[in-house]
Amino acid sequence: MDSTAFIPKQSYTYSNLPESGSVSAQAPSNIALVKYWGKYGEQLPQNASISFTLSNCRTETTLRYEKIVSNENFNFEVYLDGKREENFEPKIKKFFERIEKYVPFLKEYSFRIETKNTFPHSSGIASSASGMSALAVCLVAIEVQLMDGTSAALSMTKASNVTLSAVEEQQQNKTQINKASFLARLGSGSAARSLEGPLVVWGEHPAVAGSSNLYGVKYEGAIHENFRNYQDTILLVDKGEKQVSSTVGHDLMNNNPYATARFKTANDNLSKITKIFEAGDYVDFIALVESEALQLHGMMMASTPYFILMKPNTLEIINRVWEYRKISGSKVCFTLDAGANVHVLYPENEKNAVQTFIKNELTSFCKNGEYIHDACGTGASILI
Repeated sequence: MDSTAFIPKQSYTYSNLPESGSVSAQAPSNIALVKYWGKYGEQLPQNASISFTLSNCRTETTLRYEKIVSNENFNFEVYLDGKREENFEPKIKKFFERIEKYVPFLKEYSFRIETKNTFPHSSGIASSASGMSALAVCLVAIEVQLMDGTSAALSMTKASNVTLSAVEEQQQNKTQINKASFLARLGSGSAARSLEGPLVVWGEHPAVAGSSNLYGVKYEGAIHENFRNYQDTILLVDKGEKQVSSTVGHDLMNNNPYATARFKTANDNLSKITKIFEAGDYVDFIALVESEALQLHGMMMASTPYFILMKPNTLEIINRVWEYRKISGSKVCFTLDAGANVHVLYPENEKNAVQTFIKNELTSFCKNGEYIHDACGTGASILI
């Protein structure tokens, strides 16, 4: 499959375009276990990655649309928590430019994008994955509303005048999820992993059937009960704007002398983690996940120009986690995103003990003592 598969066929016509309407959706953030760092082409990953889908940290978006006389410009406004955010609009414009051929009704309407996060804005949790995924779900749902009855194939919700078998409905649902993931990727690469859960793979990989560089796929391999309903507490070490954006960081991988070895290691680690999930091996899981986090930041330090996103308190937390694990025998571990904050991962059966440890030992290293308890989730959905 290539990207042309997501361009509506000429036989797909938008009939009876409504004058106005709205759709609402939610999509969660995710945290990668095997990291993606480095891309090529139009938002394509240099290596495959796998992530836990989160549950509590999510974006809720309502997309309101009103028919206009078609013109050469995109017409939209972005509102965060009810307030116009013009600073977000250049990124949305670029997103619309990338996806227009896949959702060609964009210039038929003016849009009001109303969005809010369930986690504090500027909390240091990247909201691009959840935000772009929620917006992509809204756009695919609108496309269904515009399709005529004989070609309503990309449906977040089944067209009212189409009768489908259970198999056909399941296939349509999968097609629309793939398209939403594909669109979301063009806004933010990691957004491709926020459509489903609890584990999602993005990037073509021989160990994962159906995996693709174009969109994320739910991981369907064997998962031991040890890794079900895994917990993630996000320690908010730094809530300021990163000194180097993720976009710039990815681009710097193009000249990183260790890039080729890193891409191979990541793909090898994805093969390893599939066996870890099946076996329920905590020890190997911890070693792989923590190594992946440190390799990610190692690539940043090996870039030209080099940069460091970790803060002193990031390292303090890592050392405290290591010490606690050594003393208690806990299966707790850490991972890092492209920033200073620390994701503390632990099995559900250690929830009370680890959360007590976090409260007593780690919150002093967080900005204003702030942290967020979360757990694995199931992905994006339409809000009724």
